Formats: sequence, structure tokens, C-alpha cells
Amino acid sequence: MSAHPAPVRIGGDLVVESLTALGATTVFGLPGQHALGAFDALRRSTLEYVGLRVENNAGFAADAFARTTGRVTPLLVSTGPGALMTLAALQESAAASAPVLGIGSQIPTPGLGGARKGYLHELRDQPAAFRDVVKSVHTVRAASQIPSALAAAWASALEAPAGPVWVEIPQDVLLAPAAVPPVTELAATPRPLPPRPELVAEAAAALNGARRPAILAGGGVVRAGAQGPLRTLAEKLDAPVATTFGGKGAFPWEHPLSLRSWLEDRHTTDFLEDADVLLVVGSGLGELSSNYHTFAPRGRVIQIEADAGKLEANHPALGLHADAAPALTALADAVSVTPSAPEPEPEPRGDGAERAAALLARVHARIAGQDLGQEQRMLAAVREALPDGSPSFWDMTILAYWAWSAFDPREGAFHSAQGAGGLGYAFPAALGAASADRTTPVLAVSGDGGAMYSLAELATARQYGLPVTWLIVDDGGYGILRAYMDDAFGESTGTELAGPDFAALAESFGVPAIRTTPDALRDDLADALARPGPSVVVLPAVLRMFAPTHLQEERD
Repeated sequence: MSAHPAPVRIGGDLVVESLTALGATTVFGLPGQHALGAFDALRRSTLEYVGLRVENNAGFAADAFARTTGRVTPLLVSTGPGALMTLAALQESAAASAPVLGIGSQIPTPGLGGARKGYLHELRDQPAAFRDVVKSVHTVRAASQIPSALAAAWASALEAPAGPVWVEIPQDVLLAPAAVPPVTELAATPRPLPPRPELVAEAAAALNGARRPAILAGGGVVRAGAQGPLRTLAEKLDAPVATTFGGKGAFPWEHPLSLRSWLEDRHTTDFLEDADVLLVVGSGLGELSSNYHTFAPRGRVIQIEADAGKLEANHPALGLHADAAPALTALADAVSVTPSAPEPEPEPRGDGAERAAALLARVHARIAGQDLGQEQRMLAAVREALPDGSPSFWDMTILAYWAWSAFDPREGAFHSAQGAGGLGYAFPAALGAASADRTTPVLAVSGDGGAMYSLAELATARQYGLPVTWLIVDDGGYGILRAYMDDAFGESTGTELAGPDFAALAESFGVPAIRTTPDALRDDLADALARPGPSVVVLPAVLRMFAPTHLQEERD
């Protein structure tokens, strides 16, 4: 039996050398014929590879790794179908500003530019499919371009607002011998995005003069790690703070000034509208954050946003194009504890906590009148079972919609697919987070419809022994769509699903599973989370949402 020849450095080695020099530690992906040069190089590198069974799920895993670590996370896939399968995940990364570095192979260089050579996986313009989804697209045509292209993409992914990028490298470039020396050092430093001083001064003056200030904190605060300056600013202003669904964890849930996340409640909308100065940080005031665009502020709005396109996109404001961390730090230093006013000695603020408590009491009274005790008990059971520091990942399902408003993340990160709104996010994302820290249990929550998108990844969970507990709430269909259609049309169509025995299916993959009940949920889920490796908890239950308040008849 002849031995294989000694490996020759190829274009694929330049990929892994560049990623290592840039600081990558883990690569997610799925191999394909055109990408084999890069995958072969992976085995000669120090990078850890986590392979999933579907490219879209690999993208969700990379997204979660990027969210939880704050680091650029490589996603390696093949040409054509493999590349296109990542688009839904990359859209979620774009919406959540997760720095995912997508690397896809391409057809051989003679076929680039729409030459129509008839190669396997050939698309006339593969980059065009990505341009409206990612921040930047980089096409390599020679091996010497690989390090520079990856460095440029890496910096683009990190630069505020962070987000996914796409690099594509032809098959022949990945396989050709590398004529350049090994990559040992590569710099990719994103440009900072501080606020302009005159805008900080103007914003501070407005906040100093406010008698009923309020703050809406979005995901930009969490991504920037700006929780500290946000709290300092809120306490100096005595300003109640609401967080968007993507901004959960930006402000302590139990803080006296916390309005929590009841953004789909008209009482919260009214409260924010009544602020004489409303500071919006790291949010574009989109559909969900504005109670489906019913929010109509009566006072002055100050908006801090890293994405210039979102400044004043929905409401006139004093716009600060800046990352949340330097902007909040500057504002916290600039504002005073006592409000400015024409009077010689203005009264200090001091009713913020009282106003926040009164709002939460109104919200809770509205919910209490809707006979939703089962839903609230189930969410409380999940909170009690989950360790305080464990991250949780939520699919688009009714229990997750409750969690958006009512779940306290405590010290653990809270992530959902509410940015792009696609199904199948929770379980592969949880696998990505567990790959970043295998010592902490991670929770994924899906409905049965969303779970069907991710079942193949039970094999991934088992193969890598990842500590993820998957809670599947099985209501026999797309529960929220069933409710929407019943309310709108009197009956539903296309929402009922035949499903497997999820517990038996998990067991067939070698993943321990249990069927539970609402009464046993807390203990069964806690037991599963305490066990090493993956597990599945199946809860047959039909849940209801609280009544919406954004419809016109609700407001009259």
C-alpha cells in the first residue's frame, strides 16, 4: 500500500492560515466538492471544526457563536446550493448585527462573470444573491488575494454596525499550490465610531432639561457591551428604561427603573410617548419595537444608532451616528443629576421608580384579566429550571413570544430569531453557543413546526457531545399562524402538522429525551439541563398569546 505524498501548501492553506492569524478559533460549516481544498487544509490547522448537517443550520450556529463571543466567526460552505442555503441564516445575522464571516467556494475561475461553462453548481452571478443580505462581498481570483480579502472582510464584519460578510474563492484557487509564504500575521482593525462632540452636548442639554425622561435600549447596547454606561446614565437622569426584544439584558430586569420588555403593550407605548425626552439607543424603532408602528412620540426623541440608515428612519430625532458604548459613556459624563430649568433651584428628579412600578402594575393587570395562567406558569417554570448564567435561544413560537416580553434573562444571554423571523433558529444556534463554552448548559426552545427544520442536528449534538437541552413545545402545528388565521378568517389553512414522536426520534440519535407536562416541566427541564451532553424535553401543550393592543379598536 503506497503512502500518500507529503501535503503541498495550497490555496486552502492560505485560508486557514489567514483565519488563524486573524484570531479565529472555530469554523462552522459543511463540505462540498468545490470547497474540499479548504476543508483539507482545516485538518492541518489548529482551528476547531464543527460540522452541521444543513448549511442553513451551520449559519445559525456560527451566528450564535458570534453573538455569544463577540468575535468574527467563520462559516465555510460550498458553491451554488450550499452557498444559497446559508442566506436565511445570514439574514438573521444581518438583522442581529452578528459578525459572521461566510466563506463559500466558487466555480473555477474560467466560469466567473457569467461565462456559462456549465460547471457543477454554476450560477451566473453568485455574489448578487448575497449583496442585499450581507455587509460586503469579496471575490478572490488568485491565491495571493486570499489573505487581504479575508482581512478586509473580517474588518467589515466587526465595524459598527457589525454584521455578516461573504468571501468566495474559486475551486481551482483553493486547490492550486500556494506560491506565497505561510501567513503569520494579519491585521484587521475596524474603525471606531464615536459620537460627534457637538451632538453629545446637544443631547445632554436636552436630557438635562427633561422632567419625564425615558430610555428605550435596543440590541445595540448589548452588542456594544454598554450596559454599564446605560445604567449610570439612567440613574443620573432617574429615567425609566424599557428594552427591546433584541435588547433584553441591556438593563437589569429587577432594577427599580426597569420597564422590562412589554413593548407589545399599549401601556408601555403610552409611557414612552409621554416622555418629554426619549433616548433611543441601539434601536431603529422598527415594527416590533414600536408596537407595530403605532408609537407616536409627543416629546423630543434622541436616537443613538450605529447604522446610519436607521437614523430617523421612523421618527424625526436628534440623531447620533455612533456606537452605543462611546455614546452612552459620553452622555453619562455630560448629564447632571439635577435637571436644568429656568427656576433658580430646580427640583431634582425622583419619581422614576414610582412611574416605572405604576406602568408595570397596569401591564400585569391587563394580562391578569385574560385567563393566561398556564402560559405564565410555564414561562416561570423555564426560568426556574434554567441556571442564571445559562444562555437561551428561542425559535419563532408562542412560548418565545411570551419570553420576548416577560422573560428575565438574568446573567445569561437571551437570543431569538426575531430579527429576520425565520423558523429553525433555536437548536442549531444553541449548538453554536455550546461550542463556545462546553462547561455551561444551553437551552433551546422550539415549537414542533420549527423543530422540524432542525432535527438533523440531533446528530451534530450527539457527535460533539454539546450540552444543549432542547425544549420542544408540541401543539400539532404552526400554533401562532393558526391563531392569526382563526382570528382573521374564522378558520386556518395549512397550519396543522403531522409530526414524529420527538422523544423516540431523539433517542434514535442517542440523545436522551423525556415527555413532560406543564406541572412537571420545571423539574424535568432542570434535570435535563443538569445532565452532561445533549437532551430533549417534549411538552405537548397548546398555548395562547395575550391580546394585542396595536389594533385600532384596542386603542379607541
